[in-house]
Amino acid sequence: MQIGRQEKMSDEIHYVMMALHLTVGFVLVFFAARAFKKTKYPPMALLVLGFSLIVIGDTIIGDIVEFLEQGVFGEIIEEGVEIVGFIVLILAVKRS
Repeated sequence: MQIGRQEKMSDEIHYVMMALHLTVGFVLVFFAARAFKKTKYPPMALLVLGFSLIVIGDTIIGDIVEFLEQGVFGEIIEEGVEIVGFIVLILAVKRS
């Protein structure tokens, strides 16, 4: 009985943390997009893209992979999207 309650609480905490992660991540993306719209500075568009890829890769794709139990293939996809996001961020910083 106690184990079932702990698992339920663990799932609830997981979903709260995931929602918080998505919220904070997309707030960052929103402010970067707003800054790009205001300045029309091309590296800001790269920041928006890079932050979006990292948030999507880490949170959305990561949880889909976990839910579908895709194993190594899913991890490669998740990490690949995040790595591309970091590369885009590096390009944004280099171009600014």
